[in-house]
Amino acid sequence: MSAPKIAIVYYSMYGHILKLADTMSATLTKAGCSVKTLQVQETLPENVLEMMHAPPKADHPIATPEDLVEADGVLFGIPTRFGMAPAQMKAFMDMTGQLWGQQKLLGKPAGIFFSTASMGGGQETTALTFVTQLTHHGMVFVPLGFPHPGQSNLDEVHGGSAYGAGTLAGGDGSRMPSELELSIAEMQATNFAKIVKKLAAKDEE
Repeated sequence: MSAPKIAIVYYSMYGHILKLADTMSATLTKAGCSVKTLQVQETLPENVLEMMHAPPKADHPIATPEDLVEADGVLFGIPTRFGMAPAQMKAFMDMTGQLWGQQKLLGKPAGIFFSTASMGGGQETTALTFVTQLTHHGMVFVPLGFPHPGQSNLDEVHGGSAYGAGTLAGGDGSRMPSELELSIAEMQATNFAKIVKKLAAKDEE
């Protein structure tokens, strides 16, 4: 069986989602997957990004709808804006109308990971509202569940839920993903790889 192809499609303004994406990419590679890490197109003007003190973007390629078709599974990295996906991610998904018309993504597994400023900032609502995008395409949502003992850890503040790995950025964006949050992201990537491999193997039968 050839290595399953997984696309990580993300948007990151301050680097929190990027950190999770890079961690998941490394884990997926160790699990024997071929990984493409892709960022969605920025929609804000450069002068606005400068006023928001956004750092330079990573050098990952810009995602296209065709990247979703080529992948055996897709992980979406989504920072929260008012409890749901930001306009940049929504703009990318709005480009997939032709794929929907041709049912190109039907049955393809997909997962979600996310970042919010605070614990009550919408980690679960971001996942829940993005599931509508997957549902219309007929994609198979693969949640994280509760496989990691650290998800129930009450000794330290951390992000993530049954819907996916997550991090808390803090109100000023200064808090980067903790070791616990990165460990949960690794667990999600490991489990996602197993499911994608099983589905890919059945497709080859």
